[in-house]
Amino acid sequence: MNLTQEDWISQFEADENAVILDVRTEDETNDGIIANAILIDIHKGQGFIDEIEALDKNKNYYVYCRSGMRSAKACEIMNELGFENTYNLLGGIIEWDGEVVAP
Repeated sequence: MNLTQEDWISQFEADENAVILDVRTEDETNDGIIANAILIDIHKGQGFIDEIEALDKNKNYYVYCRSGMRSAKACEIMNELGFENTYNLLGGIIEWDGEVVAP
């Protein structure tokens, strides 16, 4: 499900089962990440699938990338793998108004 930044943040903050997932490359994440994000690069192909499959499917995943395109794809892949609650951040980190921290 695609969410605006405002909805993504308010839903995440109210969600005790939330996990933030950053699917950008290592070079991109070096510029800063959203606090407490797990980093799994979608460009890793099968490595990405393997790392995703190791995650808890009972959690709710708030996914982002640079612009929202790769994270939308990541949500699709996760849904196919049996994750029911994935939320894509529309606009990605380039439109993020919140704080970022070092990875």
